Amino acid sequence: MNVTFLKWSTVPLALLISTAGAITLTAQDQSAAPSSAASAPQPEKKADPSIAQRKENQQDRIANGVKSGQLTPGETANLEKKEAAINKETRTDRAANSGKLTTAEKTRINQQQNHVSKQIAQDKHNANTAHYGNNAVGQRRENQQDRIAQGVKSGQLTPRETAKLEKQQQGINKQVATDRKANGGRLNASEKRQINKEQNQASRNIYRKKHNAATQPAAQSKQ
Repeated sequence: MNVTFLKWSTVPLALLISTAGAITLTAQDQSAAPSSAASAPQPEKKADPSIAQRKENQQDRIANGVKSGQLTPGETANLEKKEAAINKETRTDRAANSGKLTTAEKTRINQQQNHVSKQIAQDKHNANTAHYGNNAVGQRRENQQDRIAQGVKSGQLTPRETAKLEKQQQGINKQVATDRKANGGRLNASEKRQINKEQNQASRNIYRKKHNAATQPAAQSKQ
């Protein structure tokens, strides 16, 4: 009777030892196996938007300066010419690197934007301001500058387009200044007609450039 009891009691014990060993081996196998989470590809990091955002910030500052009269057309044309050059260099660098910028290229572009940033501050706080005057010619000029500033702010005007428009305004302003100087500070009827004719042409240019396919890329574009 006792032998029979011992015989049947050892069977579950053996099974228990065997099961425990299997569990141990299974745990070891699982720990040795490579983690699927670790081997899974990690999501690509989003590109740093600093270059595009920096460019947008510069354009906003220029637009505000045009709107307030702190930047003259000549100053604006010069600033936008520099911005256009930086943009061209950026596009060239991207084309050579599958649409991206290297660390060295980003550093160089930021240095160039630092220089333009200082120039914007100097031009906006120097003695030169855009005086429009309380007359029809002055009001027309102010309206043109407001339209240009709005186009820069909205991205409808690229730096290259803005530089050309402001250069045109600068030429008209010089002509007005020369005519006034020759006539005791006034413009005669013929001179007013000529200035209005030139501003009509400038107005059409502003409209065309604001509604063409060329626009400033958004700040969220890839870097």
